Amino acid sequence: MELKRRTFLQSTGKGIFSTSGILFTAQHARSAANDRIRHAVIGNGGQGRSHCKAFSRLDDCEVAAVCDVDPERRALAAETLPNSSHVAQYEDFHKILDDHSIDTVSIATPDHWHAPIAIMAILAGKHVYVEKPCCHTICEGKLLVEAAKKYNKCVQHGTQSRSGQGIIDAIKFMREGNLGEVRMAKAINHQLRKPIGRTPDATPPNSVNYDLWLGPAPLRPFSQNRWHYNWHWHWDYGTGDIGNDGIHQIDVARWGLGVGFPKTVTAIGGQLFYDDDHETPDTQVVTYEYDHCYLLYEMRLWTDYKLEGHDNGVVFYADKGVLEVGRNGCEVTFIGQPKKKIGEGSDFGENINNFVQCVKANDPSKLNAPIDEGFISASLCHLGNIGVRVGRKLHFNAEHCEIVNDSEANRFVGREYRAGYELPKI
Repeated sequence: MELKRRTFLQSTGKGIFSTSGILFTAQHARSAANDRIRHAVIGNGGQGRSHCKAFSRLDDCEVAAVCDVDPERRALAAETLPNSSHVAQYEDFHKILDDHSIDTVSIATPDHWHAPIAIMAILAGKHVYVEKPCCHTICEGKLLVEAAKKYNKCVQHGTQSRSGQGIIDAIKFMREGNLGEVRMAKAINHQLRKPIGRTPDATPPNSVNYDLWLGPAPLRPFSQNRWHYNWHWHWDYGTGDIGNDGIHQIDVARWGLGVGFPKTVTAIGGQLFYDDDHETPDTQVVTYEYDHCYLLYEMRLWTDYKLEGHDNGVVFYADKGVLEVGRNGCEVTFIGQPKKKIGEGSDFGENINNFVQCVKANDPSKLNAPIDEGFISASLCHLGNIGVRVGRKLHFNAEHCEIVNDSEANRFVGREYRAGYELPKI
């Protein structure tokens, strides 16, 4: 049964930009308060296919299109959907942005495409669910936040712990003072990842639009070790595991401490274990300094050793005890008492449902993981990486989006964009 569709309301905004020869105008998406949301998933790797499944499970959402430069991946994504034969498949995401029947998009591409596509989608009138980290640099993340605010769009960040009711309740319990003053939080990210080896440059598969995959990144030859998933470990496209997985722990730690941008960042790290094509660290320790507390991040990608019982998790240290948030849920230990479980963990599906309900209500204020909070957590990841790359303490000025008195470090706050793939004006 075809549902009645509401038409788009035209915006009074004048923002216009051209990318790859296609023109977009900023406009409000249709009011979807009583309609079934039509959604598109851009980037159809493992996480993108998870988006397909999660969005399609919702009664008030239909995944109408999938998009990937690799035809095999977009075909696999379409096959996960109940209406697979009716799902549009695109190589070029611009076609989705130009489709007025699409209300929302989710972005699960490599990191270097997250913010550019998200900004373009906002200007095309879409609401956006963008995977973590929302940006490849601090500067483009700031522009994304400004675009979401200017056009009043729901932009949800893929830090789904903020939609886990058990974590919400545990953070509330701690911030109400039940554990006393919280002095420090430790974000733990321990993985046992396989080495990627070394591979020579090669010719990209004939069926793949490699130039579009590169997008704003520098033009480089194709390599399997800079391609599916392994792009995470190369600076041109990824942010290392601090941006891939560590951002979840950093976001929960920052949320629990109730802090934003740090005063200083001190980071050490590098390739201590693997001898392969990795550029990003396999070992990293970062200290974020605030006025009354510290946030520590510790990462190792070559061991399954659990730090304080966690391979991935956050431990909050307070006067009266500790709160642990990890794969086992949320557990509290008061000094001299046994550990007690007080809640469950994160919920990917609930973060997506929260996004869809906010879109239907056209109310960004009710998002659990809004883009302004996601941007701060992503920036902490970037600062941790910049600290490793320059090898010294950083003093960050959030108001001016710059690292104070450090021209070398500031080179990494933004980036150059390949001709034809520059960031749009908002």
